[in-house]
Amino acid sequence: MAGNNIVRLEKAASIISSSRINKTKLSEFSKEIRRVEETDSYNIQNLVKHQLSKKGFGIQVGHKIGCTTPVMQKYLNIHNPCAGVIFESTVHENFGQTKHGNYQYPGVECEISVSLTKDMNNKNIPYTENSVVEYIEAVMAAIEIVDDRWDDYHSVTTPTLIADNFFGAGCILGNKYKITELNLNSIKGFMKINNKIVGSGTGEDIMGNPLKALAWLANLNLNLGTPLKSGQFVLLGSIVETKWVNQGDLVEIEIEKLGKASIKFV
Repeated sequence: MAGNNIVRLEKAASIISSSRINKTKLSEFSKEIRRVEETDSYNIQNLVKHQLSKKGFGIQVGHKIGCTTPVMQKYLNIHNPCAGVIFESTVHENFGQTKHGNYQYPGVECEISVSLTKDMNNKNIPYTENSVVEYIEAVMAAIEIVDDRWDDYHSVTTPTLIADNFFGAGCILGNKYKITELNLNSIKGFMKINNKIVGSGTGEDIMGNPLKALAWLANLNLNLGTPLKSGQFVLLGSIVETKWVNQGDLVEIEIEKLGKASIKFV
């Protein structure tokens, strides 16, 4: 990256990091630092990751992919997948609890997640939905916690949203199941808030096959020089439209053959 571009990326990263640490709202970047290329946005995201890791967020333990389903592409009016990272301090297991005040405006999504058993660093041939299977340790039901950190996200460009981790704020992971036992395309899932069903979907909603999403992310990260690593997990996309939550809300998901997960916002 040229010197001037590095300075612009670092300035953008500092703005985002400060917002996350101080829980202040963001606005679209000025023309001086606004990025057009998504590669620049992922470079900003990577800078933010390192800055927040030093500020108590912990190491990166996972990844998220947004806009992999028709319901989410329609909701955000974004028609290509977008990726983000997940920090160690923001992960809960099975049945969690979190403070509503830790977020600007939190929302939840119903996801299928996979954990990885090998590094995905093979540069010889692009990953496909078939070739990624050998890298998967297990499959899990998951709730993604998203956070609207923007004054008006509708006015923000997709590259800028990516720079800010594409709304990512954490997750709840369910129990692990072996992928050999499952047909991810056919499994159905739903989400409840305060015991009321608010949405449902199936695995094939995720790019026609959830493993296509994993292949997309593996290829993206290889190109960025940050290959997916053994021990990390990936949220493959939401089969339910984002639902925004209030303090006191109980969110529960259930995905066929993957079980349940829940989070209480206190």
